[in-house]
Amino acid sequence: MKLVWERERVTVRDVYQALLEKRKVAYTTVMTMMNILEQKGHLSKESGDKAFVYTPTRSQRDVTRHLVGDFIERVFNGSVEPLFAHLIKDHPLSRQEIEEIERLLKERKS
Repeated sequence: MKLVWERERVTVRDVYQALLEKRKVAYTTVMTMMNILEQKGHLSKESGDKAFVYTPTRSQRDVTRHLVGDFIERVFNGSVEPLFAHLIKDHPLSRQEIEEIERLLKERKS
């Protein structure tokens, strides 16, 4: 999905070639995954010159919001506090990250 969001219009071959730069993957695996994403409504598909062209149907922000919300609900019973506690304890934050979190919290209070 990241590649589709970045490029906005892709073919299976586009995604396959981009993934090959990072790791070995079968073309049929990419094709299957894109078909599944299309069936689930995350991608739309239209005929191109030689291949189907896929476009995202939902923004990255919307998908991320849904996935994170679902994760918090399933893993932390809907509470954000244990997730923050885990992230702060187990993943060192840079000064810049702390400042950004503080800014977001202040913005949220307003």
